[in-house]
Amino acid sequence: MSKTYQRISVYLTQNPNDVAVHSVNAIAERCGIHASSFVRFAQSLGYRGFKELQALFQRRLATAAPGFEARVKALESELDTTGERGEMANLSELVVRDIASLQGLLEDVAEADLALAADLIFKADTVYLLGQMRSAPVADLLRYVLTMLGKRCILLDPAGGLSTYVARTISERDLLMAVSFRFYAKEVVNIAEELGERGIDIVAITDSTLSPLAKSARVLFAVPEHDYTFSRSLAAPMCLAQALTVSVAARIQQDKSPRIPTVTGT
Repeated sequence: MSKTYQRISVYLTQNPNDVAVHSVNAIAERCGIHASSFVRFAQSLGYRGFKELQALFQRRLATAAPGFEARVKALESELDTTGERGEMANLSELVVRDIASLQGLLEDVAEADLALAADLIFKADTVYLLGQMRSAPVADLLRYVLTMLGKRCILLDPAGGLSTYVARTISERDLLMAVSFRFYAKEVVNIAEELGERGIDIVAITDSTLSPLAKSARVLFAVPEHDYTFSRSLAAPMCLAQALTVSVAARIQQDKSPRIPTVTGT
């Protein structure tokens, strides 16, 4: 696909309910792409026009849960976050959007995927963690908790330019956990692709099933991102990472209500 068609694909897959109810002009304005490109995109898939493609999303909406924007509007009304702009208004907007993202996480993540990912982490000799730029905090959280659980893990730190070479020492008994969101870190994508070709198990946390990590991952967690006024939040990916480590802790401690050790200073 061209870069324009890739952007359209990402928007359609991450905002299916909004696509169902808005006009092509409104969708195009939100996406920052001309409406005619949406029409040509639909035609390239074999539809006569965008309305015919949109009908698929409208049929889905009949049984689907509320979309992100619908949840945001409901929360804004419930929490009474409307009012003049200011520091508290900015905080309220971010909190509302984070809550909506977390609600979507419950709807989008499959229990079977959580169980498989936890099993892979638990059984792996070594868990290699990979996340750069904005994704780095998620990898750091995973390293901290897994280390506290006594699970051997190694962070593929980009410092020194050695990540790619360290990754080549990963064996079939190990596991790679890769985290990357738009705009995907090139080294993360390249390492995941190389290990995928070698048959190494990969658990990926990313933003879409169209992510370049998708083709290499044995377990893919697609956590859709939505444009924020200033920054994109990590609330949902962080929560997902914590959920995975809790599941791993339950396997290590053989306890359905595990306790994750903490370090405290004196």
